[in-house]
Amino acid sequence: MTDLLSLRMWREVGRSDNLDEALSAAFALLRSSVKPAQAVIRLAVPEHRLWETIAGASAVPSDALAGVGRVAEAIDLALPADLRDERLLFTDVPTFARRHPGIVPQGTKGPVVVAVLSDEPRLTALLVLMGLPERRPSADQRSAMLAMLEPLAAALRQYVRQRETAMLREAAEADRRALLSRLGRTDIAESIIGSDTGLRHVMEQVAQVARSDAPVLLLGETGSGKEVVARAIHRGSDRSAAPFVRVNCGAIPVDLIDSELFGHERGSFTGAVAQRKGWFERADGGTLFMDEVAELPLAAQVRLLRVLQDGLVQRVGAERTIAVDARIIAATNQNVRTMMREGRFREDLWYRLAVFPIEVPALRERPGDLPALAAHFAQRAAAKLGLTTCMPSEQDVRMLCGYDWPGNIRELSSVIERAAILGNGRRLEVAKALGAGSEAVPAGSASSVRGSSAERVEQGELTTLDEQMRLHIEAALRKSFGRVDGPFGAALQLGLHPQTLRSRMRKLGIAVAGFRQRVGYG
Repeated sequence: MTDLLSLRMWREVGRSDNLDEALSAAFALLRSSVKPAQAVIRLAVPEHRLWETIAGASAVPSDALAGVGRVAEAIDLALPADLRDERLLFTDVPTFARRHPGIVPQGTKGPVVVAVLSDEPRLTALLVLMGLPERRPSADQRSAMLAMLEPLAAALRQYVRQRETAMLREAAEADRRALLSRLGRTDIAESIIGSDTGLRHVMEQVAQVARSDAPVLLLGETGSGKEVVARAIHRGSDRSAAPFVRVNCGAIPVDLIDSELFGHERGSFTGAVAQRKGWFERADGGTLFMDEVAELPLAAQVRLLRVLQDGLVQRVGAERTIAVDARIIAATNQNVRTMMREGRFREDLWYRLAVFPIEVPALRERPGDLPALAAHFAQRAAAKLGLTTCMPSEQDVRMLCGYDWPGNIRELSSVIERAAILGNGRRLEVAKALGAGSEAVPAGSASSVRGSSAERVEQGELTTLDEQMRLHIEAALRKSFGRVDGPFGAALQLGLHPQTLRSRMRKLGIAVAGFRQRVGYG
């Protein structure tokens, strides 16, 4: 009889992967002999000092269970000593509740049976049978209750695995959403703007090289989207499920390059308080994107070449080498051939990295993509700033297309975000964001030395964006006495990088010498 009941328990409990359903199935079989009023499984939650009800079954209407709390406060989460000698503890509620608060749900009346389902270090769970008609069950009733313990313990372990998996999945999804938010995207596989137009040739090359493990060297101006192309190569490769790790070689202090790239052992140098994996190890099995690789000093280039040749890294302070399998995608905005002629970049490293070079065009070389890019950044700025989405008008697009974009897509993103801030959710102030249309410059200022911009403003003849930008830049130079960078320079006033401002000045033919002469700089 006992073996048959145990077999039926295993069969009924195993029909479902839901712990509530498994307990209900076992409870239904148990009631043929024992007839408890209800059963619950209680899980210890040490961080909250609680015994939590994670599953329940009842023979009475659900409203009769209203007084049974799902979570009850506990004082002591240790396993009751009474249960260490017996698998089933028969007890009265008042006596047991005084000794072990929180295990029996509040409102329980009559005799109870408490049994251990799990006593693992991180998983302590009890089965509580309540509302028993007899104070002392018979031997058959005791056997029936024992028969349900092992099947329910297996169902409990399955439940815990499912819950941990769900928590990990939620954490990974939260990380994914945070990453997409930082990238300004809605989906990780979101198509690249311009892939069918200005970047068509680049994306054809990406499709050619993605499936191989050949190193790729991305060449192009700063802000042109080299990282976006690198991620596209990674997504199209057989390593897409593995990590994509990005390291900016130009941002690593010279003294820490070896530690950052190859890792270090604890105590290998002052400050090395723990072992650390380098970027190569972190990217093992995936892709390592080495941005600004031309910024590495020559000594580091030698060590990088050895890793690329042998696939072995040695942590600082370690005696053994570690095999790594990371695909290398490098990027630079420097003229590497000139650097090689000047002895600042090793030729052998160039040949190792540039197995498949890809030239990423500057934004000014793909004007047809500007409207779509501007619309994309307008949507992203509105979401980031909590503003109403305002799309660029035709006039805005004409202004954007008439600009040279020395900072490329990165600068376009900043300009559109600045335009959204200036427009305060009502419109995009593209002209102001580009550095035009601010304060008028009084007659006799430095701008009038150069010619007629201020006079033409007064006459209502200012019609081109270049003239508006010239007027605004000259006003800033006048205030800074001809200084471009520094804490009092014109670049800071205009919210531009000094190099970007100098590029615009060259295009507009603005020289700082005239402004310095007017204030006595000679």
